[in-house]
Amino acid sequence: MTSPAVIRRGTDAAPRWDHPVAPARLPQQRAVEEALAKIRAWNPYDGDAWLDDVADALDDVPPAEDKVDDLALCLRGHLMQLVSIAISREADKRDERVTPLIARAREARESELPGDYPKAINHLRRMGWAVNELLDVLVEIGTLKQPDSLAQPATRKAAS
Repeated sequence: MTSPAVIRRGTDAAPRWDHPVAPARLPQQRAVEEALAKIRAWNPYDGDAWLDDVADALDDVPPAEDKVDDLALCLRGHLMQLVSIAISREADKRDERVTPLIARAREARESELPGDYPKAINHLRRMGWAVNELLDVLVEIGTLKQPDSLAQPATRKAAS
Protein backbone atom coordinates (compact mmCIF):
# COMPACT_ATOMS: atom_id res chain seq x y z
CA MET A 1 0.00 0.00 0.00
CA THR A 2 1.23 3.46 -0.75
CA SER A 3 1.01 6.45 1.60
CA PRO A 4 -0.22 9.87 0.62
CA ALA A 5 2.38 12.40 -0.31
CA VAL A 6 3.62 14.57 2.55
CA ILE A 7 3.57 18.24 1.80
CA ARG A 8 6.01 20.32 3.75
CA ARG A 9 4.99 23.82 4.69
CA GLY A 10 7.24 26.71 3.93
CA THR A 11 8.83 25.07 0.97
CA ASP A 12 6.67 26.77 -1.58
CA ALA A 13 7.12 30.30 -2.75
CA ALA A 14 4.37 31.75 -0.51
CA PRO A 15 5.40 34.87 1.45
CA ARG A 16 5.94 34.42 5.22
CA TRP A 17 3.49 36.06 7.60
CA ASP A 18 4.89 38.71 9.94
CA HIS A 19 3.26 38.83 13.36
CA PRO A 20 2.00 42.43 13.86
CA VAL A 21 2.15 42.31 17.69
CA ALA A 22 5.18 43.61 19.52
CA PRO A 23 6.96 41.07 21.70
CA ALA A 24 5.90 41.01 25.36
CA ARG A 25 7.95 43.00 27.82
CA LEU A 26 8.36 41.68 31.32
CA PRO A 27 7.41 44.08 34.12
CA GLN A 28 10.16 45.62 36.17
CA GLN A 29 11.16 43.60 39.21
CA ARG A 30 10.51 46.54 41.55
CA ALA A 31 6.96 46.99 40.27
CA VAL A 32 6.22 43.30 40.77
CA GLU A 33 7.63 43.38 44.31
CA GLU A 34 5.58 46.49 45.19
CA ALA A 35 2.39 44.89 43.89
CA LEU A 36 3.12 41.70 45.78
CA ALA A 37 3.76 43.65 48.99
CA LYS A 38 0.40 45.40 48.61
CA ILE A 39 -1.37 42.10 48.06
CA ARG A 40 0.29 40.58 51.13
CA ALA A 41 -0.64 43.59 53.28
CA TRP A 42 -4.26 43.64 52.10
CA ASN A 43 -6.89 42.73 54.66
CA PRO A 44 -10.26 41.76 53.26
CA TYR A 45 -13.45 43.30 54.60
CA ASP A 46 -14.57 41.40 57.68
CA GLY A 47 -17.39 43.34 59.29
CA ASP A 48 -17.73 40.87 62.14
CA ALA A 49 -14.07 41.28 63.14
CA TRP A 50 -14.52 45.05 62.97
CA LEU A 51 -17.56 44.86 65.22
CA ASP A 52 -15.63 42.68 67.67
CA ASP A 53 -12.94 45.35 67.92
CA VAL A 54 -15.57 48.08 68.27
CA ALA A 55 -17.21 46.07 71.06
CA ASP A 56 -13.85 45.74 72.82
CA ALA A 57 -13.33 49.49 72.63
CA LEU A 58 -16.87 50.44 73.71
CA ASP A 59 -17.42 47.75 76.34
CA ASP A 60 -18.25 48.75 79.93
CA VAL A 61 -15.13 46.87 81.00
CA PRO A 62 -12.19 48.63 79.31
CA PRO A 63 -9.47 46.54 77.70
CA ALA A 64 -6.40 45.68 79.75
CA GLU A 65 -3.64 48.24 79.65
CA ASP A 66 -1.35 45.91 77.68
CA LYS A 67 -4.04 45.44 74.99
CA VAL A 68 -4.69 49.14 74.35
CA ASP A 69 -1.94 49.61 71.75
CA ASP A 70 -2.99 46.54 69.75
CA LEU A 71 -6.65 47.54 69.78
CA ALA A 72 -5.76 51.09 68.73
CA LEU A 73 -3.73 49.71 65.83
CA CYS A 74 -6.65 47.52 64.71
CA LEU A 75 -9.13 50.38 64.94
CA ARG A 76 -6.81 52.65 62.95
CA GLY A 77 -6.63 49.99 60.25
CA HIS A 78 -10.41 49.67 60.19
CA LEU A 79 -10.77 53.45 59.90
CA MET A 80 -8.28 53.55 57.03
CA GLN A 81 -10.17 50.83 55.17
CA LEU A 82 -13.56 52.41 55.77
CA VAL A 83 -12.42 55.83 54.61
CA SER A 84 -10.77 54.32 51.51
CA ILE A 85 -13.91 52.36 50.67
CA ALA A 86 -16.17 55.38 51.20
CA ILE A 87 -14.01 57.61 49.01
CA SER A 88 -13.36 55.09 46.24
CA ARG A 89 -17.04 54.21 45.95
CA GLU A 90 -18.08 57.88 46.17
CA ALA A 91 -20.38 57.25 49.13
CA ASP A 92 -20.25 60.94 50.05
CA LYS A 93 -22.13 61.74 46.83
CA ARG A 94 -24.94 59.34 47.75
CA ASP A 95 -25.43 60.41 51.36
CA GLU A 96 -24.54 63.69 53.04
CA ARG A 97 -23.85 61.96 56.38
CA VAL A 98 -20.71 60.33 54.98
CA THR A 99 -18.58 63.48 54.62
CA PRO A 100 -18.58 64.48 58.32
CA LEU A 101 -18.10 60.84 59.32
CA ILE A 102 -15.05 60.58 57.06
CA ALA A 103 -13.63 63.76 58.61
CA ARG A 104 -14.22 62.43 62.11
CA ALA A 105 -12.69 59.06 61.20
CA ARG A 106 -9.59 60.76 59.80
CA GLU A 107 -9.25 62.94 62.88
CA ALA A 108 -9.57 59.96 65.24
CA ARG A 109 -7.13 57.89 63.19
CA GLU A 110 -4.47 60.59 62.99
CA SER A 111 -4.57 61.54 66.68
CA GLU A 112 -1.81 60.07 68.81
CA LEU A 113 -2.79 57.56 71.45
CA PRO A 114 -2.30 59.28 74.83
CA GLY A 115 0.13 57.69 77.26
CA ASP A 116 -2.30 58.06 80.15
CA TYR A 117 -4.50 54.93 80.44
CA PRO A 118 -7.87 56.68 81.06
CA LYS A 119 -7.23 59.12 78.21
CA ALA A 120 -6.17 56.24 75.96
CA ILE A 121 -9.46 54.46 76.72
CA ASN A 122 -11.37 57.64 75.76
CA HIS A 123 -9.42 57.80 72.52
CA LEU A 124 -10.20 54.12 71.79
CA ARG A 125 -13.89 54.83 72.37
CA ARG A 126 -13.79 57.76 69.93
CA MET A 127 -12.18 55.52 67.31
CA GLY A 128 -14.67 52.74 68.08
CA TRP A 129 -17.63 55.09 67.59
CA ALA A 130 -16.12 56.42 64.37
CA VAL A 131 -15.76 52.88 62.98
CA ASN A 132 -19.25 51.92 64.13
CA GLU A 133 -21.05 54.95 62.73
CA LEU A 134 -19.25 55.00 59.38
CA LEU A 135 -19.77 51.25 58.97
CA ASP A 136 -23.48 51.63 59.79
CA VAL A 137 -23.98 54.36 57.19
CA LEU A 138 -21.99 52.53 54.49
CA VAL A 139 -24.05 49.38 55.09
CA GLU A 140 -27.29 51.38 55.09
CA ILE A 141 -26.58 53.00 51.70
CA GLY A 142 -25.40 49.72 50.20
CA THR A 143 -21.71 50.51 49.88
CA LEU A 144 -20.71 47.59 52.13
CA LYS A 145 -22.26 44.23 52.87
CA GLN A 146 -23.90 43.91 56.25
CA PRO A 147 -21.77 41.92 58.72
CA ASP A 148 -22.99 38.34 59.00
CA SER A 149 -23.57 38.66 62.75
CA LEU A 150 -26.15 41.42 62.13
CA ALA A 151 -28.02 39.64 59.34
CA GLN A 152 -31.53 38.57 60.16
CA PRO A 153 -32.00 34.80 60.24
CA ALA A 154 -34.02 33.43 57.39
CA THR A 155 -37.66 33.36 58.27
CA ARG A 156 -39.08 29.91 58.27
CA LYS A 157 -42.50 29.27 56.90
CA ALA A 158 -44.75 27.85 59.51
CA ALA A 159 -46.00 24.42 58.67
CA SER A 160 -49.75 24.43 58.39
